[in-house]
Amino acid sequence: MTIAVDFDGTIVEHAYPKIGKPIPFALEVLRKLHQEEHHILILWTMREGRLLQEAVDYCAKNDVHFYACNKNYPEEEFKEGDSRKIAVDIYIDDRNIGGLLDWGVIYKILQSGCNSIQNSGFHADNIRTAGRKNWLIRLGEAWERSKNKHY
Repeated sequence: MTIAVDFDGTIVEHAYPKIGKPIPFALEVLRKLHQEEHHILILWTMREGRLLQEAVDYCAKNDVHFYACNKNYPEEEFKEGDSRKIAVDIYIDDRNIGGLLDWGVIYKILQSGCNSIQNSGFHADNIRTAGRKNWLIRLGEAWERSKNKHY
């Protein structure tokens, strides 16, 4: 699966143009998605030039590597009039409707092979309470529900 990931507010807290504190488990989940599950990661951010390079360097220092940044593939060049929308399966961004899900929930959804909450087995009640419960508790609850599912 090809996954586009925002930087500010998604991997790190908002502190633009500086780099904010890491959002809990973002780097760990991204490493796991890339290194163990072999997903293709694309950094999709408003940052460009020196600020983009700082974000890339920050991620690389934390062993998170991207296939491309702000494009479909590293060699892609844009001409005036080209669409800037990239072809990915999933976007992970804090500007989603409902905001950024907890990285534990994001991982569980992607690990299930789904690309949407609706198909993942997560229920709206779990998503709405995401900000109120510890992500490990929510993950454990989701795991228990998945063991009780009959396929």
